[in-house]
Amino acid sequence: MTVQKTAGVLFQTAYESRYTWDENFPGYSANVQLLQGDQVYTGKIRINRDLSVEVTDIADVEVKEGIHIQLQEIVTRCQRSDFQQSYGKFEFTECETNETGVVEILVKGDSIDSHYKIREQEISQEIRVMGRMALVIDTHENFDTGSGYIASRYDVVFRNSQTNQVNSVLKFADTYEKVGDYYIMTKQIVQEYEEGVSSAQSITEFSYSNITLLAPAIV
Repeated sequence: MTVQKTAGVLFQTAYESRYTWDENFPGYSANVQLLQGDQVYTGKIRINRDLSVEVTDIADVEVKEGIHIQLQEIVTRCQRSDFQQSYGKFEFTECETNETGVVEILVKGDSIDSHYKIREQEISQEIRVMGRMALVIDTHENFDTGSGYIASRYDVVFRNSQTNQVNSVLKFADTYEKVGDYYIMTKQIVQEYEEGVSSAQSITEFSYSNITLLAPAIV
């Protein structure tokens, strides 16, 4: 006999199956190299124990800000959060299940509604509409750490929510490696498409080396 799980349980299972850093995560430092077209930038980064981000030794303000934003996205993805605190006031509705078993779920909150697709206890798609902009994230591959999954190949599509016209597409390929007890991103390649066209100038590559976990806090 098959037990039908509720939409909320399905979403919670997929949400809690993601890989996240635990409460003992000490933070880390690393060297960073950014390649953009024929331009090369190098510097240093640090994610602190409190998950604040630092980028140093890069003179170009826009490049420095771009790396800072990318690191904040890593923190958002890997930061552990309690499901009830994050989604306890949301409503979950199962919209559709296709022939392959992918379940579409509407997650409704006070200010924003999101659609998710769940495949084999993993989030495979997220759609958010924010005014005139619709954001669609499709995950094509996940990296299995053994203690949770991380999206490693995914697309982000920006559309006009009223006309459905695609404004731009970002394709991501992420690489993670284990450092001590934690998985850390070592490379991210981002390719941007505008109106279906991509060129060398639209490819950005972030590489992190000499990754060192920070010393644990002294209690």
